[in-house]
Amino acid sequence: MAKNALGREIPDFIEGYGKTKPFQGAFALKPEGYRAGGKIRCVNSTCTDKRVSDIKAAIAASGLKSGMTVSFHHHLRNGDYVVNMVIDACAEMGIKNLTLFPTALFGVHKKLIEHIKNGVITRIMGSVNGPIGQLVSEGGMDVPVVLRSHGGRPRAVASGDVHIDVAFIAAPTADKYGNICGTQGQSACGSLGYAFTDAQYADCVVAVTDNLQPYPVAPVSISQVYADIVVEVPSIGDPAGIVSGTTKVTRDPLRLLIAKYASELIEASPYFKDGISFQTGAGGIPLAVTAFMKEAMIKKGIKGSFGLGGITGYFVELLKEGLVERLMDVQSFDLEAVRSIGENPKHIEISADWYANPWNSGAAVNMLDVVILGATEVDVNFNANVNTEADGALLHGTGGHQDTAAGAKLTIIAQPLLRGRIPCVTDNVYSVTTP
Repeated sequence: MAKNALGREIPDFIEGYGKTKPFQGAFALKPEGYRAGGKIRCVNSTCTDKRVSDIKAAIAASGLKSGMTVSFHHHLRNGDYVVNMVIDACAEMGIKNLTLFPTALFGVHKKLIEHIKNGVITRIMGSVNGPIGQLVSEGGMDVPVVLRSHGGRPRAVASGDVHIDVAFIAAPTADKYGNICGTQGQSACGSLGYAFTDAQYADCVVAVTDNLQPYPVAPVSISQVYADIVVEVPSIGDPAGIVSGTTKVTRDPLRLLIAKYASELIEASPYFKDGISFQTGAGGIPLAVTAFMKEAMIKKGIKGSFGLGGITGYFVELLKEGLVERLMDVQSFDLEAVRSIGENPKHIEISADWYANPWNSGAAVNMLDVVILGATEVDVNFNANVNTEADGALLHGTGGHQDTAAGAKLTIIAQPLLRGRIPCVTDNVYSVTTP
């Protein structure tokens, strides 16, 4: 067995995964060759309407068969209806042995457990939260679940490590020819940054919408040149579910104090000056840092260049008040961010590729001065675990943790020493998400 950069032995081969490449550093592995290509399609002038009658008709028209890979985005987070809707239909149609390639799964997707047990889903490549993560931790799947960061996912697709047969894109607004917008409609979720890669590389792209509008929709997030099929359904999700546990600011006095300390650390750094760029990751403490940063920036007359990543209403306030020049939004974390990206041209929708793919000509994370992140535990060598609890249960996704930590000039993990009676700082983290 070979050793990785942390000196830990890694098996040369993992059953159900294949050959391994031990991690040797953030930029140690260099890309070779060319980007993978999607299937070439041609639509002639007689096709002016890509709509089909229902989800089953869309699945049939897509050519989806047993053994294929299907992808989904998670911009509706815990309010998403599309994943369950599609997989339920696949089960009814007798389609099995699917590889599920979501950007993330949440508690709302608990129903997938029955489809895992009955063989409709046999493999998952994507972050898992809650019940499905618990199932995986208990040995509920025959092959390993593969988690990737927000930047690692588009890298895997573009390099050909993962091939998407059919992408089902939850589209808050669409027209009959497949133009998609994320900022309008009753299910508006804001940025569709995670879906761009799927649209670009999948063999077939299905736009699933509950707000069909006349052609052409404007503004356009994902254009008609990528969409093959459009299907209208009663609802793609509940936007209220966008705001889930990890996207709410802490109210705990101790955690607010930690956030205050983190803000003071940034103020004392050489990066706290005009033009500062920063990201505050998901998690109660990191989100609270944004509020303290605002106070400090006003007090010292500092104006930032941009805020990056998952954007919240706290960042929107900074933009409105002129404390940052731009917001670069790969995921709108609350309804205030959803409204802002639809109204303010300085609030920019970016893809996950643009955001954090290490194998392109320059990801946005490389331009970060400071990032504030959370973790479930950190060890004395600064290795961070984001994915598992102290008992080893896989209950959390990776997000952009690794990507931003590698790209930013200053990375701060803001967390308490204890959660309940469980230590958050240990001698050695068993599951290392970010070294």
